Amino acid sequence: YFIFSIFFILFSCQSPKEIKELDLVEIPNSYATGFAVFQGEGFKVVEVRQAFPDKHPPFRYLVKEIPDLKLDETGFDAVISLPISKVVLTSTTQVPHLDYLGVSEVLMGFPNLDLISSPQTRKLIDAGKVTDLGSGAQANIEKIIELDPEWVMISTLGEDLKNLEILKSAKIPAILNGEYVEQHPLGRAEWIKFTGVLLGKSKEANTVFSQIQSDYNQASDLVKELPENKPKVMAGVMYKDIWYVPGADSWGARLLEAAGGDYLFKDQKGTGSAQLSYECGLEKALQADCWMRAADFKTLEEMENADPRYKHFDAFKQGNVYTYTQKKGVTGGLEYFELGYLRPDLILRDLIKILYPDLLPEYSLYFYTKLDEK
Repeated sequence: YFIFSIFFILFSCQSPKEIKELDLVEIPNSYATGFAVFQGEGFKVVEVRQAFPDKHPPFRYLVKEIPDLKLDETGFDAVISLPISKVVLTSTTQVPHLDYLGVSEVLMGFPNLDLISSPQTRKLIDAGKVTDLGSGAQANIEKIIELDPEWVMISTLGEDLKNLEILKSAKIPAILNGEYVEQHPLGRAEWIKFTGVLLGKSKEANTVFSQIQSDYNQASDLVKELPENKPKVMAGVMYKDIWYVPGADSWGARLLEAAGGDYLFKDQKGTGSAQLSYECGLEKALQADCWMRAADFKTLEEMENADPRYKHFDAFKQGNVYTYTQKKGVTGGLEYFELGYLRPDLILRDLIKILYPDLLPEYSLYFYTKLDEK
């Protein structure tokens, strides 16, 4: 831990706002770099350093652990007082945080409820306790204001950033979540600590993350001593003649590497999706042993119908094509896109099971499924 005094300056498009000097203890993260937590006497300060890929000044939030605590609150992007009983979320990846922290019932609003797979949350939805904010890319801001939550967590992947000033005017704390910017799988999982602070559940969040970290590292240890001839792995699919594959520095590519796969697009640098021509994809991956992340196709036939050129790849010919669609919610949401960020240990075990089945003889695939496997 590092004890120091921080002179916080919050930059904005107008004049800078100062946050008075505070004595804080940093609670260091193990993997996540996009946020930091500082402990004060009766309060915490959360700093979001990477809310989205572009460079920006940090966003800072004051979390008062003692409700009547007297502090200078000027200069913070939001002030939250514990305890918390009602929140709004805007991304499915945020929903498991509530489940794992044992507070599913605090969710009161979400855009497009059909996307949620969580059994605990679906019970609350069926009981009419969660309001549908709309099915568009942007949550219904009027409904959010009407619900009057104690805070709203906004994913910067969507269009909700433009609602920040509206929510601020309505005196509703809006918290930016940039978990998807993290590229280490355990870095994304560690954002449960971020949510834990905002809910007054830091101890529980630390326990959850420690277990996930332990399970992930145990799985990765299984493939540390492998033969040089690793299985050749391809990934991605085509859209309108463009092949979209995970960049070599991306979350998906790092999981393939951790699982002991020889990722055939590892020369495509970047943390997002690389775009290749069909010819380039064919040249690199024609003889791949295994095809991962083949979108949400249900069968090989459906895949071939979508683009007959898929049938030229060895992995397709041999039937070694896998998708992440095994677990779906009752309304069609894919659990992979909900729980996957928090549970990279499960994804890693799936990948190891596929590439090296003898290493996990008793394990059954959780997220992934083989196309056309009976």
